[in-house]
Amino acid sequence: MRKFLVGVVVLLLVAIAVLVVVHFHKSPNAATTTLANTTTTTTAPTLPTAPLTGLADPTAQSRKRPALTVKIENTPDALPQWGIDQADVVYEEIVNGGITRLAAVFNSHAPLKVGPVRSVRPTDTQVVWPLGGIFAYSGGAAYAVASISTDRALNLRDESTAGAAMFRDPTRFAPHNLFAIAPKLFAFGGAPVPPPELFTYLTKPQRFSGRPMARFLVPFPSMYGVTWTWDATSASWDRTLFGSADITGTGVRESPKNVVVMYCDYVNGIGTEASYANLQGSGTAAFFVDGKETVGTWSRGPSKGDVVVYKTAKGAPVALMPGQTWVELLNTGAVLSLTP
Repeated sequence: MRKFLVGVVVLLLVAIAVLVVVHFHKSPNAATTTLANTTTTTTAPTLPTAPLTGLADPTAQSRKRPALTVKIENTPDALPQWGIDQADVVYEEIVNGGITRLAAVFNSHAPLKVGPVRSVRPTDTQVVWPLGGIFAYSGGAAYAVASISTDRALNLRDESTAGAAMFRDPTRFAPHNLFAIAPKLFAFGGAPVPPPELFTYLTKPQRFSGRPMARFLVPFPSMYGVTWTWDATSASWDRTLFGSADITGTGVRESPKNVVVMYCDYVNGIGTEASYANLQGSGTAAFFVDGKETVGTWSRGPSKGDVVVYKTAKGAPVALMPGQTWVELLNTGAVLSLTP
């Protein structure tokens, strides 16, 4: 019996020794496994975002150059327009005669053909004060050129100073055939770099709050009313002008993520020669985002360099979808036609 107990004790001691050996042999592997698991769950670095769209910009190119604003014609003779779909922000304004023109702001992209480029108007000064950078146009009346020249920080480039950065398209007739080459205009340089952020953007899982909206009409004067129709497939607003789909020269439907309607006073009257939209002060704004609409306000400080601030009716910042935004500078008193 005593021999039996001794044998059992010996066996237990052997078993314990084996377990200890196995533990020491497995410990390094266990540590490696733990390290491997930690490595695979490391959070990827956040990509830089473009200041004027809120979209990811892996190359950070948008943060290495200024804003480039190009004045673009918007009459039937100007169609199709080129490069509009690649703009970060587009401002639509009423000019003399009651027609509309566009001020397209580029930063994220630099298309090789933008236009047709047309003359400067006094409202453009109000638009580019906060943006700075480069302003490209074809020329203009003395009063309009004097207005844009008040911003000493702007790098102004018209047809006479742009050199190879502008060209005439021989397949179209003047004055509707002047086009800009964005990369060559960017090469002139400008400040600030990057341009200031103009909007606040939604982040996941945030959603835009408002009433559903299928379509709306912005009643610019005469035949220049613009219809915007929500496209759920592309999650953007399809633009219709002169009763037809707004298709660019490259065959792309103009369809931004956001449309902001800013009600503003046109100083000196709507459509007069010296008329301009006053973007200093405050007013009402309608925001069309993610197939919805809400009404709020816009305001801008007394400094020319102040950025417009957009708020909801309750005073909270309005957050848009990342992507292209159109800003419609509609005269105060006009009434949108809404189709929920």
